[in-house]
Amino acid sequence: MTVALVTGSGGLVGSESVLHFGGLFDRVVGIDNDMRATLFGAEASTRWLSAQLSERLRNYRHHDVDIRDETAIDRIFATHGRALTLIVHTAAQPSHDWAARDPRADFTINANGTLVLLEAMRKHAPDAVFIFTSTNKVYGDTPNRLPLIEAETRFEVDPSHPFAAHGIDESMTLDQSTHSLFGASKVAADVLVQEYGRYFGLKTAVLRGGCLTGPNHSGTQLHGFLAYLMKCTLSGRPYTVFGHKAKQVRDNIHSADLIAAFDAVWRDPPSGEVFNIGGGRAANCSMLEAIALCEEIAGRRLAWRYAPEARIGDHVWYVSDLRRFQARYPGWAIRHDIRRTLQDIHDGLLAREETARLAV
Repeated sequence: MTVALVTGSGGLVGSESVLHFGGLFDRVVGIDNDMRATLFGAEASTRWLSAQLSERLRNYRHHDVDIRDETAIDRIFATHGRALTLIVHTAAQPSHDWAARDPRADFTINANGTLVLLEAMRKHAPDAVFIFTSTNKVYGDTPNRLPLIEAETRFEVDPSHPFAAHGIDESMTLDQSTHSLFGASKVAADVLVQEYGRYFGLKTAVLRGGCLTGPNHSGTQLHGFLAYLMKCTLSGRPYTVFGHKAKQVRDNIHSADLIAAFDAVWRDPPSGEVFNIGGGRAANCSMLEAIALCEEIAGRRLAWRYAPEARIGDHVWYVSDLRRFQARYPGWAIRHDIRRTLQDIHDGLLAREETARLAV
């Protein structure tokens, strides 16, 4: 029997991982205790998606377990042992705003939880592949030192800079910058995953994501900006943009493209390698551009306001350079641009709303 394990299995990337690998493995084990609802409120709950996975996949086994619970995690890993050949670690506290409210919880979830999983893998499934969804926040606010030029709807990097053509590569330093506490906890986890690959020889890969999104994203005010932006556009809920004249730029990778990257890593695993992953030059937008697209797709105006004070450590411009990943995995490419991604989010929100209506 072959077994894949996915943490954060009720979340956007976790659930898509379960669905994908559910068709490739004899069994998929999901770990998710709906911490998202605790962090961000009932509207961010992922229980609906966990229940849906259990209904759709006969070979799916769900565990309502906290990744910080060493005893419970060890028991799950011991049950499957060397049959466990893939671990996709997506569980996290994902908001740098929330992290400042409770740094201890943020660090123990992101750093300690990752350590618990790595130790369980080393003990029970040392031949497995470990894929970790890290974040571009490990670079802190270093991207804000880039020479930026203000255009009508966005900031851009000066064309003479090496990052202008393809985006930010893995050579960017992690040091001497303001990370946010969330960024610091993810740095710790990121380096741990690298070290378990390099020091212990385990098959580990770190994927430093830009914004990860898609139709199953339970977007909230503090996390998942494209999904929440579209949710606000459809519902009439007000939206606040913080700082940078609403011209800050993010690349956004559709969950389907990210899962395709996971699949590539699983089939040809590295050891302790780091890759920037995101929408890259193929899929990025500013806040102003995202608002305009949401309004166009939804056919209605968004009630948004501008707050001039930017969030601490917030990037003004971030686009991932994907060339290192594509050199290692030449069959992989971005398939979803921003418009297609937002259309999928729009359609997913409407479908979920209709399902809820029919269930009443």
